[in-house]
Amino acid sequence: MKIAMIASEVSPFAKTGGLADVIGTLSVALERLGHEVCVIAPAYRCVLQSEFTLGESPIKLSVPVSDRQQEATVLQGTLGNGVLVYLIRADRYFDRESLYGTATGDYPDNAERFVFFSRAALELLRHQPVDVVHCHDWQTALAIVFLKTQTSRYLEMAGAKSVLTLHNLGFQGIFQPHDWHLLNLDAALFTPQFLEFYGNINFLKGALVLADKITTVSPSYAQEIMTAAQGFGLEGVVRPRAADLVGILNGVDYSLWNPWTDPFITPHYEEKSLSLKDECKRRLRRIFKLPDNNHSPVIGMISRLTAQKGFDLVEAIFDLLMQRDVQFVLLGNGEPRFEQFFGAAVTRYADRVGVRIAFDEPLAHQIEAGADLFLMPSLYEPCGLNQMFSLKYGTIPIVRAVGGLKDTVQQCDTDAETGTGFVFELYEAQALLDAIDRSLQVFHNQTAWTALQRRAMAMD
Repeated sequence: MKIAMIASEVSPFAKTGGLADVIGTLSVALERLGHEVCVIAPAYRCVLQSEFTLGESPIKLSVPVSDRQQEATVLQGTLGNGVLVYLIRADRYFDRESLYGTATGDYPDNAERFVFFSRAALELLRHQPVDVVHCHDWQTALAIVFLKTQTSRYLEMAGAKSVLTLHNLGFQGIFQPHDWHLLNLDAALFTPQFLEFYGNINFLKGALVLADKITTVSPSYAQEIMTAAQGFGLEGVVRPRAADLVGILNGVDYSLWNPWTDPFITPHYEEKSLSLKDECKRRLRRIFKLPDNNHSPVIGMISRLTAQKGFDLVEAIFDLLMQRDVQFVLLGNGEPRFEQFFGAAVTRYADRVGVRIAFDEPLAHQIEAGADLFLMPSLYEPCGLNQMFSLKYGTIPIVRAVGGLKDTVQQCDTDAETGTGFVFELYEAQALLDAIDRSLQVFHNQTAWTALQRRAMAMD
């Protein structure tokens, strides 16, 4: 089949989170299965300033946005051994410091930016039709709406099927009704049956209604989004589509995440040479200027600093955690309140806490290799990737039983003879602390701990 992946980010060209990783690895995996795959993404400033080799396509686009035509060019790159990446260049929309906004909030014209991008992707596909249009999250949801409701414009795509993948239902692309003119859609679509959502426009809702198939990034998340607790107001839209909804667990590209071959870590190790992981731990401590206390486990986190990721719980237990014999390292950025909290924690616990407020791909690999435990106490988690990276690296995950975390981490029993990690159910500070304490008990039993690491590393 010919498949077009339409996404707002794709690794390694532009990335803010796991979405980019999934687009990159899934596209390459589908190509290896014999499909003809292309990826369509914006040409952000970070892409243009990168060292990637990009060519310019002869295709020129004239994209309708409201009552005007917006011109765009198309750059080309590649993924793997043959996946074409088309990057839509329109500096008016994408020549900016960040992908979606600044520290003070989203860009105020995000509605127009992603109306343009969704429309531009379809305009490109008029030149190169495909069998499947696969859209990801709200930023590209309108491509499905345009494809399904403006068939006369997209005759070249008349037989194409559409797939919407939900990586996070909490982000829906909700905008004020005064932006409706940007979409060039019939007013009949601004109704509760389609894109209207409590008086506003909801980009994601339109695709949920119109897509041929809907997928989520884990089986548990597919069930959760049909409940009021996890549906974010759209559970009533999702439930009638249950027959077309399937949860497919995200995979991991082990050519990128493998402690035996990882180019960002030294030394390399595998199940049979786990003792070499201790040297990765020493190197990680040096990066964060922490003392080399061999008896102390290192707890790692790599995450956006948001309430969704459970940082309210981490903040609530942090002083109690520091009463344990542990060290803590964190890589990520996000909400200013959490950035400030962890900045202050470094000052208060200088020999116990290391924090890097940034995104740093090599350091992410070094944390996975050097930490003993990996913390993911999410409020909700559609899939999560780091818990799977952690398993491969013998870094034992501590997770809340939600979404993909529930699907990928098996509870370690009281004797530590089965299981691959430590799981807690309730979104409560004490439940998190209890799970950490269980992990510390096993950590100090070297035989049980090594067996646990090997079980984790054997998971696939």
